[in-house]
Parts: sequence; structure tokens; C-alpha cells
Amino acid sequence: MSQKTTFGSKIGLIATTVGSAVGLGNVWRFPAETQANGGAIFLLIYIACVFILGIPVMTAEFSLGRGGSSDATGVFRKVTPNKKGWWLVGALAIMASYLILSFYMVVSGWTLEYLIQSISGNLYATDSEIVAGNKEQLFNNRMTEYIRGTYRPLIMTYIMLAANAFVLLKGVQKGIEKISNIMMPVLFILLLMFCVVSLSLPNASEGVSFFLKPDFSAVSAKTIVNALGQAFFSLSLAMGILVTYASYYPPKTKLTRTAVTVSVLDLGVAILMGLIIFPAVMTFGLTDHDLAGSALVFITLPEIFSQMSGTLFWSALFFLLLSVAAFTSTISLAEVSVAFMEQRFGFTRTRSVITVVAPLFILSSVCSLSVGPWSEFTIYGMTIFDFLDTVATNIMLPVGGILLCVYMGWIAPRSFFRKEMTNNGKLKSHTFAIIAFIIKWIAPLLIALVLAGQFL
Repeated sequence: MSQKTTFGSKIGLIATTVGSAVGLGNVWRFPAETQANGGAIFLLIYIACVFILGIPVMTAEFSLGRGGSSDATGVFRKVTPNKKGWWLVGALAIMASYLILSFYMVVSGWTLEYLIQSISGNLYATDSEIVAGNKEQLFNNRMTEYIRGTYRPLIMTYIMLAANAFVLLKGVQKGIEKISNIMMPVLFILLLMFCVVSLSLPNASEGVSFFLKPDFSAVSAKTIVNALGQAFFSLSLAMGILVTYASYYPPKTKLTRTAVTVSVLDLGVAILMGLIIFPAVMTFGLTDHDLAGSALVFITLPEIFSQMSGTLFWSALFFLLLSVAAFTSTISLAEVSVAFMEQRFGFTRTRSVITVVAPLFILSSVCSLSVGPWSEFTIYGMTIFDFLDTVATNIMLPVGGILLCVYMGWIAPRSFFRKEMTNNGKLKSHTFAIIAFIIKWIAPLLIALVLAGQFL
């Protein structure tokens, strides 16, 4: 590129980076993890993990991205040109982010389908085959139709792919930054609206108590490992996103402050989701329901909305919120590969976007069909969708995170890390020594625990 691409404003920079982190992991993974790991005590440990692990690793990625001023592989070549092979860490991040994008695009299509069906009212239409009052079965049937079907999920996935391509073609400032400036405020407004409604429900206090009153006797090694994993994944660490976006940061950007701001806002989304989900679950007596993944979003929540006045309004707003979160995340994941094509191969923006998006029509189709008509075809007992999720999220990301910390802690010049954190000495960074110590010694061990936890 003839001129270095940068974000146009500080607000846009924050909105875009927060948009890359805030996603379905905050909306459906966090409540499920909280429920399964003791409620408030999990939240407390999770918050600690965000500050101990998340912010230091994010600061390191920002430093690498802005200092290297290139794609996820090029930054390693620029920072340490004499150290061969480290660019493979960036290649691992690009590969992981692309695999995640292939199935994440499918999930974003599901959210769009549910948004449309909420607006039309079809999601809550009476099913004559369902015994009166068995709403869970009703929404199970809807999920089978909208997610596990053949054509409808594919159409919605293609629409989301086309929407992503449209924004990406507009570029960083006019596309990604502009859409983030609109969508992030909308997301937070919707979250606050739902929070007010949920906290006004009859048994809201029981849900709030579960979510905010810690039971220290519920702490276990599993709780700590799961909280570490949630902090790692919810902040989009080691995906190449933060390195890529940081390469668009202006020289005056305060990296540590930006990392704290992004992490706190991302944490805020998770907390707001907890304050939305648990009061509603307690009020409508759904405590025995499975709150994990698809069951929470596509069965339990519609069942809750069906028992509220203004069912269609609240359901449509929620799936709009979910679609916004999914859209900003998919754009960020795609930009990692687009930047790679531009920087490594000298492609134009248009050619880069086409090269990245076109194969997704096939990969995402396979992922979509694997949870429907092709569900009998498995790899190690998992559908293709679940297999890619497991390999990319549970293995590739932690391995990449460990290697990134080793690189920034042991391979990259310490002076480089300090220079980026202090903006060439213009800022006082009292936290540099602490963050550098965590990256060198603590973070690799913590991420290794996350990786080991996948096999326990």
C-alpha cells in the first residue's frame, strides 16, 4: 500500500477494537461458563484473569502490531529480521482466525434468521404438533428448522458473507471503522435496555445473587482454568486481530490505556449479559435448562421472551443485538486475512477481499450442512463444525498465545517493547516492568493451563 492505513479517530479506534473482542463468546459462552462454574465466584476469578492475563497480552499484541506495522506474519519479520521462522506464529494466528471465521459466519447467519423470524412473528407461531404448554419443544423444532435445515441456514450465511464483503471493500476507515462507530453504541444501548427490563422482573434478586454473591466453597481448579480460558477467548487474543488492528493505530495511541479500555468494555458486556440472563432464568423457572451455547440463545431465551409482554419486540431487539455482535466479530476475523493478502502479496483491497471471502462460501456451506443433513459425517466423533471449533479455538489459539508471549518476552528486543508502550519515551510507563514480567513468565504458564484444560 502506498500510504499507511490508520484509524481516523480515537473513538473509531476504540469502537473497532472493542467490536473485534465483543462477540458471541460474551453473549452465550460467558453465561454458560458462569452457570457451570459456580456463578459469582467464576465471575470474580474471570475479572482477575482479565487484568492479570488479558490486559498484558493485549498490550503485547498492540505493541507488536503497531511497532511492526504490517500483517500478522510481517510484524515478526520487521521486528526481528534476523530471527527466522517466527513469522509462523503469525501464520498460525491467520489460519486459526480463518477457520473460526468459516463456522462463525454460519452462527451469524443463524442470528440473522432468528432476527427475521422474530420480526415476522413466525418464531412464536403455534405449532399444532406441540402439546400445549411445552414451549421448549416448540423452540427445539424451530431450531431444527432454522439451524439444522438445508437451505435456510445457507441463505442466511451467504447474506452475512455478502454484508461482510461490502464493509471490507470499503476499507478500514470508510468500512470497518464507520460500521463499528454505529454498531458498538447500538450494542451497548440494547444491552442496557435489556438489563433494565431483566432487573425489574419479579425474581430478579435471586438471579443477581447467583451472579454477584460469590460462594468461595465452589472454587476448584476447573473453575480457575475455565475462567482463564474465557478471559483469553473473549478478548480475541492470539487470533491476529489485535496485531492487525494495532498496525492501523496512529503513533500517538496510548497502548496500555487502550488495552485497559477495551478489556473493561468487553468485561462490561459480559457482566451486562449475566445481569440479563440470570434474573430472567430465575423468574421464569428455567434453572434446570441447559444454558450452554445454542440451547441458551435459540431455545431458552425465546422461551423467556414468549412469557414476557411485548414478545416480538424484545425478541427482535435481542437477536438484533446478537447479529451486531456477530457481524463486528466476523469483519474483524476476515480483516486478518485481508491485511495478509494486501501486505504479503501486494493485492489490491478488492482482490484481497475476494480472495478471502470467496472460499468461505464453500467452507461455511460445509460447516452449515455438517450440523444438519451431513451431521452423520463425523471426525473423531465430532461434526465438521465442532471439529473446526475444537482445533482452532481449543488448540491453535492457546498454542499461538504461548508462542506470542515467548516471542515478546524472550525474542523481541526489550527496548522495542518499552519503546512501543512509552511511545518512544514520550509517556511514563510505570507498568512496563510488571507487564513485561507477566508476558515473560506468567502468561505462558497461564495459557498453558488453558491448553492443558482442554484435555482434562
